[in-house]
Amino acid sequence: MIRLAILASANGTNAQAIIEAARDGRLDARIPVVLTNKEDAGVIARARNFGIPVEVVPSKGHRNRAEYDALVVETLRKYDVDTVALAGWMRILSEVFVNAFQDRILNLHPALLPSFKGATAIADAYEHGVRVTGCSVHLVTPELDAGPVIIQAAVPVNGTVDELEAQIHRMEHRIFPQALQWFAEGRISVWGHKINVAPASERVKKIDYIEGCIVSPPLEEKI
Repeated sequence: MIRLAILASANGTNAQAIIEAARDGRLDARIPVVLTNKEDAGVIARARNFGIPVEVVPSKGHRNRAEYDALVVETLRKYDVDTVALAGWMRILSEVFVNAFQDRILNLHPALLPSFKGATAIADAYEHGVRVTGCSVHLVTPELDAGPVIIQAAVPVNGTVDELEAQIHRMEHRIFPQALQWFAEGRISVWGHKINVAPASERVKKIDYIEGCIVSPPLEEKI
């Protein structure tokens, strides 16, 4: 079982999906804290609704990213966390943070990496006219959105950009808890820049197609 901190800057729907997965037994994690850099972030109410402590560490007024990240790391240490989930954390991490939780930070990105990095990935993919985009969960390295990919969901580009965003978010809510569960089970290994997910130790149902989207590796449900 991992001790997971969730970092989020906005509404917190992905944070809620992770919390619900842990509550329902689909994720072997204790979540001792949710941390945000925004005093008005929607994730605050979501976390408190589940009785999870919230730390608000405002990001304004610091000299640089390293100074701020050192403060966040210090705050997380109080909760004895060993793993970090970036669920809409709208800040670029410094090496101070990455080194503090090396190889134990998972990030969710709303595109099929390595394409469309950065904060405007959904709009960028839509404006670029791609036929398929999606979302990715990856391990975090000092380089932005460049760590090894654990799982991806491919989402066809249909309708408006708002409809695309909604579909991507639905897939995010499925793949992020799954990636965290594989991590909690110790099934993830890194070979160069590639991730291997070891077979499950018990029987599972594999789901690689959902709501018109392809998921790889497949989602798993216990039988």
